[in-house]
Amino acid sequence: MVAAAARALASRPSSANVNDISMIPTRKLLYRSEPVRAGRTGAALDLSRRALGWHFIHFAVRHLAAGTVWTGQSRRDERCLVLLRGLFDISWGGGRHRVGPRADVFASYPEAVYLPAGTAFRIVAGEPCEIADCRATTSTPGRRPRLEPRMIRSGDCGYEIRGGGNATRQIIDIMPPSFPADRLLVCEVFTPGGNWSSYPPHKHDTDDPPREVDLDEVYYFRFRDPDGYGFQRIYTDRRDDTLRVAHGDVVAVRDGYHPFVTAYGYDAYYLNVLAGTRRSMAASDDPRYAHFRREWPPPDPRLPLVPPPDAVERGPHSAAGRQPEWLINSGGAS
Repeated sequence: MVAAAARALASRPSSANVNDISMIPTRKLLYRSEPVRAGRTGAALDLSRRALGWHFIHFAVRHLAAGTVWTGQSRRDERCLVLLRGLFDISWGGGRHRVGPRADVFASYPEAVYLPAGTAFRIVAGEPCEIADCRATTSTPGRRPRLEPRMIRSGDCGYEIRGGGNATRQIIDIMPPSFPADRLLVCEVFTPGGNWSSYPPHKHDTDDPPREVDLDEVYYFRFRDPDGYGFQRIYTDRRDDTLRVAHGDVVAVRDGYHPFVTAYGYDAYYLNVLAGTRRSMAASDDPRYAHFRREWPPPDPRLPLVPPPDAVERGPHSAAGRQPEWLINSGGAS
């Protein structure tokens, strides 16, 4: 169910290359969060599959006041609960686990919880907290893999500095393709002020493995300075939309290439949630710009914006410490 407060903004086609773009109505791409008063419990966003107009992803951001109890169970949805701020305890099947603390997404590495479909859980907020509730509908029961709930600690998450020059960004894999899940894929991306990410422009709207797979994708944005902003372009050979994104916004990428740039002076964060019929992040670059991936200059020295929990001397594209087997060669194009 979409929270009554959530507003969806229809994007406006660009005037550039109007001869190449059919003037058809565009589906909603940009969704705004609504503030939740300090010390209160509520959903800043709650975007169902029906509201987003696709098959797989349900995305919400939930604020819990200290002491709040939240219980749930999704019969057909697997979910990943990513801590954005605060601290909570979660229990399922007789076990209890603490998640956090995390002062802010820019303050430390993520911690998360993976819950397969059918898992009943109970959360108690140890302090005011904000949780990204990332869900994907699963395969039919007879074809669903046997999966187990698990904690995803900060030391379990990936580390990669991708790109170069002012297209350098930091990737933190939480649930890459090698993670033992059904459809859900999750990562965090940090982009320094003035830089591009999801670049060269890439797309994943065609089922043509191993070159490309068809994935729905959510971009959930935050900025180190809440007054920050950036721009995301979503384009195909039929349309071209450019969206101004701000703190707390969601962009729903159903198809097309979708690069992002953050304004000078404003470090950006986005949480990517992806799901489709294949457990892969294979994507195709726009052939006009694909050569940049082979010609990166040295990486931006401002990265990492968030050091790995066991930060040691390492090269710009190495992994953090000893990672679980499912994080090796995770791939992706953010």
